[in-house]
Amino acid sequence: MDWTAARAMAHVSDCLLWYATDLAAGEQELSTTEIHVRPESKPDDLITTMTTHATILARIVDATAPGTRGWHPWGLADASGFAAMACDEMLVHTADVGSGVGQSFLPAEKLAAATVRRLFPWAPADTDPWETLLWANGRADLPGQERQVGWRWHCAPLSEWNGTNPMRRVTH
Repeated sequence: MDWTAARAMAHVSDCLLWYATDLAAGEQELSTTEIHVRPESKPDDLITTMTTHATILARIVDATAPGTRGWHPWGLADASGFAAMACDEMLVHTADVGSGVGQSFLPAEKLAAATVRRLFPWAPADTDPWETLLWANGRADLPGQERQVGWRWHCAPLSEWNGTNPMRRVTH
């Protein structure tokens, strides 16, 4: 990744608030707002911002009626899709930040497994969940699996998944 640790943290915060806004706005793309967290902020302030935006999203997810959908460029997501996208952003970019500052990161296996199952239903189920989540996000190789280049997740309800991996194939 070419970002600084601060830029990655700001990106996650941007996404969390964007997801909350999109879920609350419903199925129509809401392009009237620019959400931007300043990466030049102090690290403690970036952590507070990320925590605050995660809380906002969690409260909106909790208050969302079943069947409600929100706009996302990769599909009309339900509340579980937005929650899973938030988990993916926080987990993967926490690993990025940790790598950037020389610290390893290993999330709870249950959280990594739930995130990969919700967003990447085509991913193998018999591999380490964290390694699989990194693979699904194009961050790592997974033995016996094609490298995920141009990856995408499935954020719409799982009942709408067509059974294929939506990864954009790269031809040489």
